Amino acid sequence: MVVSLGPRFLAIDWGTTNRRVYLIEDGAVARTERDDRGVTAVAKGGFEAEAAAVRERFGDLPMLLAGMVGSNIGWRAAPYVAAPAGFGALAEAVLWLDPRTGIVPGLSVVADGRGDVMRGEEVQLLGAVAAGLAPADALLCQPGTHCKWAEMAGGEVACFTTAMTGELFALLRKHGLLAAQLGGEVTPGDAFLAGVEEGKRRDLAASLFGIRAAGLLGLRDDADAAAFASGLLIGGDVGARLAGSAHDTVHILADPGLGGLYALAVEAHGRAARLVDSHAAFAAGIIRIGELIA
Repeated sequence: MVVSLGPRFLAIDWGTTNRRVYLIEDGAVARTERDDRGVTAVAKGGFEAEAAAVRERFGDLPMLLAGMVGSNIGWRAAPYVAAPAGFGALAEAVLWLDPRTGIVPGLSVVADGRGDVMRGEEVQLLGAVAAGLAPADALLCQPGTHCKWAEMAGGEVACFTTAMTGELFALLRKHGLLAAQLGGEVTPGDAFLAGVEEGKRRDLAASLFGIRAAGLLGLRDDADAAAFASGLLIGGDVGARLAGSAHDTVHILADPGLGGLYALAVEAHGRAARLVDSHAAFAAGIIRIGELIA
């Protein structure tokens, strides 16, 4: 199949619940738009129509897709590329649905008998380095429902780990014994930092029950319980990743809200934190892949 994107193309960061469309012109973002048409909002067999609708709004252009659109719940499953990997490997393995529509593959890794995968984050990780937002050798963190931690070496994704930190917090807030206590706001204050310190004990199951006991015994106001629980989970996540890393700085690809919480936890563990614009990183990454295809 002969393919070419050319200097003008559409890029879509197509996740589970949201997607962001980028109009790329001559190596720069000319227009962008975000909506809630993630893959779970698209009916079976409806992706071709979704792509056509995007082209109606942005122009009848070639399209490069990344994220969960290439998973087994998306448009079509794009095989993973094994890490370590860089832009060249991703560009070569793009799954072409037709000569003008391609899906960037995700990455996989197997280390110490444990497998891990990502889709979409690889474009941001490589893009952060390509745009000069992070060094070629660095520890990068992408907070979210499933937090990604990636070791970058020579500008490539060398290895990575996924932690279900955000999903665990969401489940605790909605179900189970602690749900009634976790309705408060999560703010970067004393309660959050106390949770980070508790996370250093590496005894998550017991520390979680301690939230219940603290409420019953008047040791902590339930209004602070959510912030404490968030600090506990994020602190445990951060501590586990930093324990095996020699990097003195963590580059965090996230919005200032969630990214700021992770930055506090990183600093509480004695390392420096730097926030990175994840949208700028994705744009830089997808543009570079497009250049290699064009």
